[in-house]
Amino acid sequence: MAANGGSALDRKQLVASALAKHFSLDFSSLTGESMDFKTYVVNLLKTSRNGASVDDNDEVMKWITFADSFPVDSKACLEVLKQLNAELVLKSVLLGNGLKTSEADVIVFSVLHPSVIALSTAEREKLPHILRWIDYIQNKENIGELFQKIQLEKCNFDPPLQGKVVANNVEEDSNAKKSSQSTKVSDKPQLNPDTKKTDPGKKEKDKKEAAPEKKKPLETETTDKEKEVSVSLLNIRVGLIRKAWKHPSADSLLVEEIDVGEANVRQVVSGLAKFCSPEELTNRHVVLITNVKPGKLRDVMSQGLVLCASNEDHTIVEPLLPPEGAKIGEQISFAGVDGKPEDVLNPKKKQLDKITPHLFTDDKGVAMYKGIPFMTSAGACTSSIPKASIK
Repeated sequence: MAANGGSALDRKQLVASALAKHFSLDFSSLTGESMDFKTYVVNLLKTSRNGASVDDNDEVMKWITFADSFPVDSKACLEVLKQLNAELVLKSVLLGNGLKTSEADVIVFSVLHPSVIALSTAEREKLPHILRWIDYIQNKENIGELFQKIQLEKCNFDPPLQGKVVANNVEEDSNAKKSSQSTKVSDKPQLNPDTKKTDPGKKEKDKKEAAPEKKKPLETETTDKEKEVSVSLLNIRVGLIRKAWKHPSADSLLVEEIDVGEANVRQVVSGLAKFCSPEELTNRHVVLITNVKPGKLRDVMSQGLVLCASNEDHTIVEPLLPPEGAKIGEQISFAGVDGKPEDVLNPKKKQLDKITPHLFTDDKGVAMYKGIPFMTSAGACTSSIPKASIK
């Protein structure tokens, strides 16, 4: 059966068939014509659990709700897929450790499959994490007769032929050694019997003088340099602007009181007066660097830096926006980037100046560090300005 999923009934049938395979059960007695999608799926899971409730499992219910609300319209569908792709950056599967496919993965896969298989190659290239997840599910579950397999282009890895490499190296080393020995013999001067022997002590002295100065390994120097400018040095957190007002002595500056989950709010001075009004900033969530060195800007103390996206000619500037559901005070993370933030950045080392050139938004407005999204527990941080610099 080719999956189409074009209607609510189609979706229910696909999910029922996939879960029947997953649990090795027969759901034919449970007709879903009179039930909405969510109720029907919950009843399927209750049947698989011998009547046990599903409502108390928040994570499973979250993904059933997601599947229930997944749009049919292709444009709206693509936007939701992008959001799911961002969530899968740090996950291999929706639920569990991946050793066994979860019921949530099967349900969402069944609903998404018709939309994903209809995507163009260009659209699929923008969803690498969803495609990786789909490939895992379609190979892990025995659902080949239910869903047409989505073919993916994978990179082939050809391991080097170790035996051949070693053999060639031995042969080359042997030839090189013979050549070297031949050269030494031909270059060796013929000693005259009357020639005096060289003083051994002088030879040792000459060797010491000619010994080259040892240099530090280049790899260590490079690693230290990369560590010095890593984004992990920054303590970037989700904040909420509680209050904002104009700077008393600078027309281009605004002053904000920002809640980052600490005992007291932080006072921050930002150069946003030309782009945002105090009213627009009040109660807005922002992304804040909290470990810059506190200092006064035009006699007003500032205890942080609001990260903003800017277009190329700096005519449009706006603060980065954490996703809905992000918690106040939570730290922004970057997949694969480890390290502990500095307590306070050292202005003399110009660490921030070295990091900000690598901060930008992609063509969809997702905030990135060297192509790695700014992630919160609720997803990636974004901006309405695509391909923007972030400072």
